[in-house]
Amino acid sequence: MRTQGKAILPEIEDALEDYFGEYEVLGSEIPLDEPIEGEDDYIFKGYIDGVIATPDGKVHIFDWKTCSWGWDAKRRSAPMTTYQLTLYKYFFARKMDIDPKNVETHFALLKRTSKKDKVEFFRVTSGPRKTENATKLLKKALYNIKNKRYIKNRLSCKFCDFNKTEHCM
Repeated sequence: MRTQGKAILPEIEDALEDYFGEYEVLGSEIPLDEPIEGEDDYIFKGYIDGVIATPDGKVHIFDWKTCSWGWDAKRRSAPMTTYQLTLYKYFFARKMDIDPKNVETHFALLKRTSKKDKVEFFRVTSGPRKTENATKLLKKALYNIKNKRYIKNRLSCKFCDFNKTEHCM
């Protein structure tokens, strides 16, 4: 990654300018440590990789993702991938008292093995319906955690010390 990073870093500023045009950096690694409505025992924690503002009054949240050559359409639109940004937008807008309509979300791919265009930004929509779906999924996950209903990752069984013992669940 050290060698690949040296090739990617010089392209970041140009990619930001190409994608957003004029912009102002508002922050990086913005911490979110926000209460979850109706969940007194839990808080939402996260770090927003980058936040910028554009002259049109929009605030843009983006998350850096490293990859080898890019993402296909399925990965770009997968709910479990995009809900991260949707939840970031939801909690950031609440924290900063910003109308969510003025916040847009983006992924920024840092392509390690690509020959050109090593940095690619793309928008991820996160309107009211998607926000509702993401927050419902979050609350459903918390409900299951509270009730000790855990999802077992059976792909990891071969590495588990309890595999094929009486303690295996």
